[in-house]
Amino acid sequence: MVDVYLPLESQKRLIEIARHTLESVVRGSASQFIPSDDPYLEQSGNGVFVTLFKQDELRGCIGTCTPSTSLCDTVVEMTEAASTRDPRVKPVRCDELERIHIDISVLSQLARTTEPLSLAVGCHGLHISHGRKRAVLLPQVAVEYAWDMRQFLEATCIKADLPKHAWSWPDTVVSSFTALIIEEEK
Repeated sequence: MVDVYLPLESQKRLIEIARHTLESVVRGSASQFIPSDDPYLEQSGNGVFVTLFKQDELRGCIGTCTPSTSLCDTVVEMTEAASTRDPRVKPVRCDELERIHIDISVLSQLARTTEPLSLAVGCHGLHISHGRKRAVLLPQVAVEYAWDMRQFLEATCIKADLPKHAWSWPDTVVSSFTALIIEEEK
C-alpha cells in the first residue's frame, strides 16, 4: 500500500477549496470558485473524507472511498455533503462558520487484507463490507478512542450494522487504507 503524497501547497489549496465551498453552501450563495490548475488536485482515484468540527463537536463528516471525479471535485462534493447531509447532525448554520474547523483525509486506494489483526492502529483505516452492509472508519478514530486493532475491527463492524465479530467471517471483505490528514489552520 502506497502512502498518499500531496505537496504542501496542494494541501493548502484543498483547504482553501473546502473553506470556500463550505461558506458558499451555508450562505446559499453561488460559488465563484476558480478551478485549480494544480495537477495533484486534478488526479483521480483517491478517496476523500471531509470532517467539520466546532471546537470538539462533530458538525459533519462525509466521504467516499471510490470517487469518480478529480480530487478537487471530490473535496467540493464531500464538503457540501458534510455541511448539509450528515444524518447525525443538523446542517451547519451561518452563525457557526467562523468557529468551524475543517479536516480533509485523502485516502490511498483500498487494499484487501486477509490478516486484519496485523494492520497498524493509527496508520491504517478500515473498510469492511459484508453483502450490502459496509462501513468505513478513518485511521485517526482508533487513536482517538485508544482502541487496539481488534476493537477497531469490531467498531467498524458495528458501524456497518454487523455483529462485532463479523470481520472474521470468510465472506466479509476487510480492506485497509492510509490517509493524509490535512487540518485547517485556525
